[in-house]
Amino acid sequence: MTAVHVVVPDGIDDPARPSGGNAYDHRVCRELAAIGWSVRVHAVPGSWPRPDAAAHAALAGVVGGIPDGAVVLLDGLVASTAPELLVAEASRLRLVVLVHTPLGYRTTDDSVRTRERAVLSAASSVITTSRWTRHTLLELYPLSADRVHVAEPGADLADLAPGTADAGALLCVAAVIPDKGHDVLLDALATMTGLSWRCLCVGSLGRDPAFAERLRRRVLRDGLGGRVHFPGPRTGVVLDRDYVAADLLVLASRSETYGMVVTEALARGLPVVAAEVGGVPEALGHGADGIRPGLLVPADDPAALGAALRAWLGDAELRRRLRSAARERRASLCSWSTTTSLLAGVLVGAAR
Repeated sequence: MTAVHVVVPDGIDDPARPSGGNAYDHRVCRELAAIGWSVRVHAVPGSWPRPDAAAHAALAGVVGGIPDGAVVLLDGLVASTAPELLVAEASRLRLVVLVHTPLGYRTTDDSVRTRERAVLSAASSVITTSRWTRHTLLELYPLSADRVHVAEPGADLADLAPGTADAGALLCVAAVIPDKGHDVLLDALATMTGLSWRCLCVGSLGRDPAFAERLRRRVLRDGLGGRVHFPGPRTGVVLDRDYVAADLLVLASRSETYGMVVTEALARGLPVVAAEVGGVPEALGHGADGIRPGLLVPADDPAALGAALRAWLGDAELRRRLRSAARERRASLCSWSTTTSLLAGVLVGAAR
């Protein structure tokens, strides 16, 4: 049996704080255990990736208690903030850093990049969740390319969403924070009041309450109160029902390293309208005939997003093509068993 210690931010199982990174961490731990690994999960308290002294002390206690020579898989939100601890521990432990979001990307703070570079350079290996993230890390830091790997998120195939008569059921699944672009989405929707649609925005309202409140006031101001709803976070069967009831996933993000909600939608045959950022084109992919199962628009561009949504609502042939491509793409989505196999291979290499 192969053993791994997994260090993650506290709260990855909290249903009030769902995220792609949390879902990925939780799932690969479960899948590794299912194929025979001994998995010891260490959840470290703190506001990662902005920890205070107490959080760093907690991390030091966790890492210090791991036996010499052990393989340790660290979530990058934790690892990339702690070079003072982890660079020294790299001579005692086999450290593998799992980078969901490079902290050095989209920042002007050189100290953030310096700290992340030190940790990633000291690690035995680095795992990213998209080709885009791998490319970004190799551009940011002088890392050896053969030490930086990709294990993209898997997707669980689900029943096909049947669609509605007017194709107007729009679904956005994302935490309500500025990076996810809900303000851009509302700007676009405000130009479409003469069309038949409704939009359900599922995601945490507690990560930036002031931003969420501003959106709530805008919905009322723009007369969208009966058409745009923010029910908060949903998971499990409740979220499954939201996907089944939808016609289209909409993602207006300003930044995404992959976009697991894109493949979750495609797993149900749902087309996608999304901002063309980061790893989103990679997650969206193509159908068997090369047609994208959705439309990509520039980030921070409400006019382009509105035009794409109006095209979806007004063009039955376009809807037919995108739905067909989504169902074709569904068949080629990565499985979690493939994700886990790739990740396990990196861990085995680190153990050697």
